[in-house]
Amino acid sequence: MSTAERDRVPKQDRSRATRQRLLEAAVACLAEHGWAGSTVTVVAERAGVSRGAAQHHFPTREDLFTAAVEYVAEERSTALRDLFPDSPGGPADRHAVLAALVDLYTGPLFRAALHLWVAASNEDQLRARVTELEARVGRETHRIAVELLGADETRPGARETVQGFLDMARGLGLANLLTDDTTRRERVVAQWAALLDEALG
Repeated sequence: MSTAERDRVPKQDRSRATRQRLLEAAVACLAEHGWAGSTVTVVAERAGVSRGAAQHHFPTREDLFTAAVEYVAEERSTALRDLFPDSPGGPADRHAVLAALVDLYTGPLFRAALHLWVAASNEDQLRARVTELEARVGRETHRIAVELLGADETRPGARETVQGFLDMARGLGLANLLTDDTTRRERVVAQWAALLDEALG
């Protein structure tokens, strides 16, 4: 972008764009390099901004990375909803919903979040923030899953069945970090679809 073009873009819009580039770069760095290799300087370079600009938006490294994972989690939730726009009127195809939910745990967001969890387990200052973030993301994912699956949580065992699937999906995401687990994952998702149809009615 030229100086003249930049001058025509409102300052608030430029600031928002810079913040978004930093968040996306932080998630990419965390997924590729882990916590130890993801510094504010590395993220700023990847985002094409100065270190000072990065620190203006995010005063600490912890601020940057927790905000980045939260930002992408919100984006993924929106994307998941957009896949099934008609679901509030009734459950979407359960197999398709389950496959989309599993995809949440096999992409760069999950890989980035995992690095953040490992770092948080060893850093007290980070642990409280990541624990709070994960609780919030977990509640939102569960709520979306219940809605998309058309689950009636007043039915005995329905809530636990949905949560059990989400816990299992996280396990599939962990397995996928080391090897491409696509074939086995597809069989597991198909089996869970059948189990959920029986458990949820």
